[in-house]
Amino acid sequence: MQALNRFSDPVFGILRLIAGLMFACWGAKLVLGMFGGTATPLKPMLVVAGWIEIVGGLMIAIGLLTRLAAFFCSGTMAVAYFLVHAPHSFFPIINKGELAVFYCWLFLFVVFHGSGRWSVDALIRRKAKSQV
Repeated sequence: MQALNRFSDPVFGILRLIAGLMFACWGAKLVLGMFGGTATPLKPMLVVAGWIEIVGGLMIAIGLLTRLAAFFCSGTMAVAYFLVHAPHSFFPIINKGELAVFYCWLFLFVVFHGSGRWSVDALIRRKAKSQV
């Protein structure tokens, strides 16, 4: 299994890219009416959540200010779970909140793991080190 360790950075970068883009798509569906959504007048809290999903998802996807973006996205999903899904039942499989729980914990992992080597954050760090 040690042979797979060399793939951990690229695979994490792909995971971050796909999860961030998928998350941004949910925000675009909510706020912009894309991907089968309807851009109807929304409550202000939903508009804020949608823009956090769009901007935060794109930042996570490219790895720009990744920890900060993941922190806000994780918090948004925690709030979404407890305000929208949990009142119906505590269990995610019953209240259809498994995606909110998944994104919450995935982005919390990204907060602690960081952006990885394949990110804009890593490029900025490398450039800063080379200038010193």
